[in-house]
Amino acid sequence: MGRVDQDVMFDWNNTPRRVTVSSFYMDETEITNLDYREYLYWLRRVYSDYPEVHRRALPDTLVWRSPLALNEPYVQYYFRHPSFNNYPVVGVSWLQANDYCVWRTDRVNEQILINSKWQEANVEQSGANNFNTEAYLAGQYEGIAGQRVDELHPRVRQEDGILLPRYRLPTEAEWEFAAYGLRGNTFEERIYERAIYPWDGHNVRNAAPKYRGEFMANFVRGRGDMMGVAGNLNDAGSITVDVRSYWPNDYGLYCMAGNVNEWVMDVYRQLSSEDVDMFNPFRGNVFTDLRRDANGDVVEKDRLGRLQIDTVRPEDVAHRYNYQKADYRNYLDGDVISSISSSLEWSGNADLPQTERMYSQNETDNDYVTLINDRARVFKGGSWKDRAYWLNPSTRRYLDQEASRDDLGFRCAMIRVGSPSGR
Repeated sequence: MGRVDQDVMFDWNNTPRRVTVSSFYMDETEITNLDYREYLYWLRRVYSDYPEVHRRALPDTLVWRSPLALNEPYVQYYFRHPSFNNYPVVGVSWLQANDYCVWRTDRVNEQILINSKWQEANVEQSGANNFNTEAYLAGQYEGIAGQRVDELHPRVRQEDGILLPRYRLPTEAEWEFAAYGLRGNTFEERIYERAIYPWDGHNVRNAAPKYRGEFMANFVRGRGDMMGVAGNLNDAGSITVDVRSYWPNDYGLYCMAGNVNEWVMDVYRQLSSEDVDMFNPFRGNVFTDLRRDANGDVVEKDRLGRLQIDTVRPEDVAHRYNYQKADYRNYLDGDVISSISSSLEWSGNADLPQTERMYSQNETDNDYVTLINDRARVFKGGSWKDRAYWLNPSTRRYLDQEASRDDLGFRCAMIRVGSPSGR
């Protein structure tokens, strides 16, 4: 992963490096407006007593506004008009995207139990009485028992292999691997040609004789050419387009370049590629555990039907060698705290001394302000309002996890359990 083209922005934030990601699944398209409206409908119906849950999940339609552009029609119609049903949802923050992944996990697993006769469809779910995968596995959701339930097998267990793993955002390495889709560029175990875009070649037009000259993605060409000229449109998208537009890459994924940028899981640091592990690289770990009472039992679920979680406690990791605390988002990222002489001191909870290796070693005030912090999340892919440079999957930008844009959406991923080859 990393830079395969000139760094014209001089960011120096994607140094090439060889890494390995385990097998995983990814949505073939971005999450659409219709998908997200279905999510909102469920929240409004089930959490009718807690309207703030629905309000918190609403996308920010005001992201379309601009001081010197007439975008009010998109503010009013883009998210809710059926003409835009299959267009990617935008105005969604990183936190909202993660909440959607949690909800999708629960709804898919609930339907699996219904289809396999372990549960009956319960249309009366409300408040805390709704299906949550973790609550069900912990014995805190009963629902309506199906035909297969008996005294010896009252509920499905994780060991039965029926329930799916969690949906989540892809890591940056997973997203980049999936975007390139290098199946057509490999011979035996060797990648013989690096790609610049999610398609073969160094151009943004289709080289196949049948479609020669047609654009491969939705982006801005030159100075303000958003979709071509009347009667001869190039990418045919003044803003976003249908999520199944253009041609998929070799993995069958649509719009991995252009249309909208996409959130990934990672916390942004400029030199992450030099710091992270070579296997499943990721920056952003905050290790958690289920909240338990004094007897070690899982506490009762909350008012929304979800199990309560806490970050791991120092006493739980006191004798571990692989990690010694919960929050590793800023681990070894080059700041004053994580550059002290002893990494063991950094990973503890004691007051830490100033390092003598930083430019701010003698500073006592904390008046610095930065956009690169533990809330900064990576997004990738380029969009309908970006130039071709950003269509390269190795390029990376960042945004606060509570912020959103009119050219930023997401898609879900899921780990593959068991054999990586599917055999």
